[in-house]
Amino acid sequence: MKINVEQRDSSTRYISYVVGFILSIVATVLAYLIVVNHVWPMATLVYVILAIAVIQLVTQAVFFLHIGRGSRWKLVTFAFAILIVLIIVIGTLWIMNNLNYNMTRMTPDQMLLYMKQNEGI
Repeated sequence: MKINVEQRDSSTRYISYVVGFILSIVATVLAYLIVVNHVWPMATLVYVILAIAVIQLVTQAVFFLHIGRGSRWKLVTFAFAILIVLIIVIGTLWIMNNLNYNMTRMTPDQMLLYMKQNEGI
């Protein structure tokens, strides 16, 4: 009994999805258990969760989006999407930090009065 190429590719694809699903579930449960059980102090915990998030991102990209297999344009498009997301997140954090720095010298009442006078709120 011979297995044709289409059947072999189909079974390989399903195995890839199952492996990706299992790795995603493991990463999710691991992050949950680390946070719930207070394994590390808060400062360390943030970095550990970020590392698990990166692992989750790579798992999703490789096993479900098939980045790295096939067309090179998939990788370029994915890298561009990541760049746009990073620009938005870093820009937002930068602006929020700048606003926080500029407004910290005021009391909450002074801040509300300033916003009413200058921002039209």
